[in-house]
Amino acid sequence: MMWLLVLTLPCLGGSEPMTSDPGPGTELVGIVGGHDASKGAWPWQVGLWFRNEADLDWSLICGGSLIDPQWVLTAAHCIPGKNPKHQHFKVQLGGVRPSWHDSVMVARIIRHPEYRIEERVKGGADVALLKLEASVGPSNLIKWISLPPASYAFPTGTRCLVTGWGRIGPEEQLPEPYNLQEVEVPIVPDEICRQQYLRIDKVVKDDMLCAGSPGRDACQGDSGGPLVCKWNQTWVQVGVVSWSYKCGLPDFPGVYARVTSYLPWIRRHIPSIP
Repeated sequence: MMWLLVLTLPCLGGSEPMTSDPGPGTELVGIVGGHDASKGAWPWQVGLWFRNEADLDWSLICGGSLIDPQWVLTAAHCIPGKNPKHQHFKVQLGGVRPSWHDSVMVARIIRHPEYRIEERVKGGADVALLKLEASVGPSNLIKWISLPPASYAFPTGTRCLVTGWGRIGPEEQLPEPYNLQEVEVPIVPDEICRQQYLRIDKVVKDDMLCAGSPGRDACQGDSGGPLVCKWNQTWVQVGVVSWSYKCGLPDFPGVYARVTSYLPWIRRHIPSIP
């Protein structure tokens, strides 16, 4: 069964989430084989919180990355509904433990125009931009991540890192105190990844890239989070957590939206990005 990579951590008026059990077809993500991230290690990591109209509770539903003082990059499938209301979203900044109290409201939501809600991640274009109500300044805990040159392809085996608050195994929730997790994952060749997923009738498209190794992967709860690699001694974001087949299985690495495929679209909306 393919799991998509969406997190559902209901936070009933507090700052300690509990992950609900996903049903068949649920989008999925989480960090498998990782360890606690230290405070300030990944200052671009954000948590995306959503307010459910039915019960008015805030839930941590996804990760994301700060790519500009006022903009966040996340996965399109992290935004529920055909006509989402920006007032129902807020972004947690600078923390390694989930808390909707340390957050900024979202002023605008832009899903990629080629993303299809009915197809979800299968159709690709699984990226979205969130404009914050106010710009944030850099600090020891908050910084924005750089984006790679459009022409650069990270070589096979490049050691990269993915972060998030998701599950630490297919059936294992992140335990209290719910510290942000990090894990090193290698870039997997496109053709090998495509062939592996075709065995289970899943298509890895050109706007996707793969990273992971047995026992090291994203899992349920990390959707929208950043895959970052070192380029010229600088961390750059190369992927957005999108989907996978379960978590950390041999021959089935995590699949990410390829950031370089969407640089023109990102820059159209955020001209300040170099």
